[in-house]
Amino acid sequence: MRRKDLTFFRKLLTRRLEELLMEAEKTKNTVKAAEESSSDPMDQASNQLERDFLLRLRDRESKLMVKIKEALERIEDGTFGECEECGEEISLKRLRARPMATLCIHCKHEQEALEKKNGVEKPTKLSPLWSPA
Repeated sequence: MRRKDLTFFRKLLTRRLEELLMEAEKTKNTVKAAEESSSDPMDQASNQLERDFLLRLRDRESKLMVKIKEALERIEDGTFGECEECGEEISLKRLRARPMATLCIHCKHEQEALEKKNGVEKPTKLSPLWSPA
């Protein structure tokens, strides 16, 4: 992959990670403020629902942050844009749509088909259901 492309993805991923970190800080402050607020049972119930929603959202975002950090590590170690299954280059079109992608579109389609067929989540080379094409 060209240096220009790597620089683009490094900046994109770093910016997204920073945004997620700022959102996490906002959530922490919101949850803290809600805990210190009203003693009315209805307000407390409403605050609890909002808190639970925010925490679920932040949990998903924390998983995304891990994927972003892994993508940044792949940029640094020179493996960014390589499919983890077949070793082929992941298309720039796919990486622009999903910069954290670790599979080329062909391997991703195969993975999804296998998941659908077997009801299994994300088979990999380490999975007993994985078989080389």
